[in-house]
Amino acid sequence: MTIRRAIPEDVPAITRIYNYAIENTTATFDIQPKTLEERQRWFTEHTDEYPLIVAITDDTVVGWAEIKPFGTRRAYRYTVENAIYIDCDYQGKGIGTALLGELIDLASRREYHVILALIVGGNESSLRLHYKFGFELVGVMHEVGRKFDKWLDIITLQKTLPGPRL
Repeated sequence: MTIRRAIPEDVPAITRIYNYAIENTTATFDIQPKTLEERQRWFTEHTDEYPLIVAITDDTVVGWAEIKPFGTRRAYRYTVENAIYIDCDYQGKGIGTALLGELIDLASRREYHVILALIVGGNESSLRLHYKFGFELVGVMHEVGRKFDKWLDIITLQKTLPGPRL
């Protein structure tokens, strides 16, 4: 497996993985599949400051992860949120571990101070993954989403990083 920055040619595979999550899981609160054009626009939002990475196995994108801004107000500039999605056929094979490890490294090198994970209640594999990397529970928002005729909680985890050097 190789982890690298995403390139435009990865967008169809990223879209396929994300749309599977939309249609079959509560990992995302999106409920309508994304078009390739929508995801191509989304791809352009990922600058060096907010990287998008992919996991490659046998020349195939099998997972992707991103660092994205948390909040739009300037005081949040040292805080980011992470998101990780793995192809359903490759889950449980260490891909999430590799992607999250790389995201934490990227966030540290960019001197972010806090990296957050907003995880839907019941997503035990994502919770275990983040706890393994030292994320701590900081809160639960109860019944803030509704999907597949169920009310869903959001569990917020946080990892404090050494940066920035002010």
